[in-house]
Amino acid sequence: MYYELSGSGPPIVFIHEAIADSRMWEPQWTSFAGRNRLLRLDLAGFGRTPIERLPVTHAQDVVGLLDELDISAAGVVGASLGGRVALELAVARPDLVRALVLVDAGLPGVDWSEVVLAYGAAEDEAVARGDLEAATELNLRMWVDGPRRAAANVDPGVRAAIGEMQRRALELQAPYWERLVEDLLVPDIAERLDEVQAATLVLVGEEDVDDMHVLAERFTTEIPRARLATIPGAAHVPSLEQPLAFDKLALGFLGEALG
Repeated sequence: MYYELSGSGPPIVFIHEAIADSRMWEPQWTSFAGRNRLLRLDLAGFGRTPIERLPVTHAQDVVGLLDELDISAAGVVGASLGGRVALELAVARPDLVRALVLVDAGLPGVDWSEVVLAYGAAEDEAVARGDLEAATELNLRMWVDGPRRAAANVDPGVRAAIGEMQRRALELQAPYWERLVEDLLVPDIAERLDEVQAATLVLVGEEDVDDMHVLAERFTTEIPRARLATIPGAAHVPSLEQPLAFDKLALGFLGEALG
């Protein structure tokens, strides 16, 4: 597993989205520096971590890395896929997670809307025919632009950065696409949210798909010590699209929670 480690102080671990890799945390790698020990990583099939075995085991891989690096009682910031991985850590290994920031986080087994299901089917079809450019653009339209904005209204730099990361992920995953499955550390995580002991900040981009807003409300209701904040002017990747607003919320919360 590729990872970067920097600084000293209370640890903060960044786990990326399924449309990105550890580079999505570039703004925070600077803004969070100087006061914390920072760790960011690429899950299997993303960035600089290839797929070496199936099924993939994202949460177990992160647990192994944290144990190897002797990191515990961390602030864990997980976005989308990374948010679900962070939740698995918080339930399976509460000693590793002192505070939790969930950013447009997902859950397994959700009844997704027709909009999201149609996007997923279109992505599958594009990858099956080998058109990774089309699959990348589908992801940008759904997750970076959001359902209510035109691409012209999104920062082109953000769009290009996510496009590069998404294309890299598809290149790594396409050879395994039809058999790419994940072995969850906590398979029933959706039914165990009330077991999360860590103080939790739930963040959602105002322009994200409605499904993510529904999930954010669910996390806030079912996780005992959770509170919710919405970030205006951002869809699924607020840490890149609105880094100042994201940092103000996340840094303030983690500073309070980690001491």
